[in-house]
Amino acid sequence: MSMIFFACVVRVRDGLPLSASTDFYHTQDFLEWRRRLKSLALRLAQYPGRGSAEGRDFSIHFSSFGDVACMAICSCQCPATMAFCFLETLWWEFTASYDTTCIGLASRPYAFLEFDNIIQKVKWHFNYVSSSQMESSLEKIQEELKLQPPVVLTLEDTDVANGVMNGHTPMHLEPAPNFRMEPVTALGILSLILNIMCAALNLIRGVHLAEHSLQDPGSWFCWLDQTS
Repeated sequence: MSMIFFACVVRVRDGLPLSASTDFYHTQDFLEWRRRLKSLALRLAQYPGRGSAEGRDFSIHFSSFGDVACMAICSCQCPATMAFCFLETLWWEFTASYDTTCIGLASRPYAFLEFDNIIQKVKWHFNYVSSSQMESSLEKIQEELKLQPPVVLTLEDTDVANGVMNGHTPMHLEPAPNFRMEPVTALGILSLILNIMCAALNLIRGVHLAEHSLQDPGSWFCWLDQTS
């Protein structure tokens, strides 16, 4: 019986999905949990380490280390130990395949879509291989969970709320700085007038030189020789 339905790898700092398993479930309840997972992914930086949110039929588990987190939607019958063992295996596979530079430079969702094949294989392994064959790995995770229990989130923590909607984090708008105009002093006015006068004189001089050069081209070259 399949107990791990969906898994994805996300970047912690902004919740960007890097890769995900193929989705074969389209019930309304499952799609609602997909939305909850997406909302939670945007706030993973608030919950470092491991965490879970459980509902009546589904549960979300996540495991976050550094800037990479693995998340899964599982059946409520799936033991937390198995879910976290699956997520840790997935994390090691992903970080072994891609370095931190590539992960940090990713600018579009599912930039590592080819990793989907690995997710599918690991998911299949945990869904259909006997737990006795993974006994040592499960015991290791179980000991870790005893020493440091995962964060337990409520369903409200996974709701699309607080302005988080359609995969966008809320924008924190700050008021624009209020620049105060200072009155112009008499010295400033005088400086402005002098600059305008100098510009006008230069313009008149340029016009006269252009007219003179058209009338007497030879004098233009003589003037250039004198100025060079």
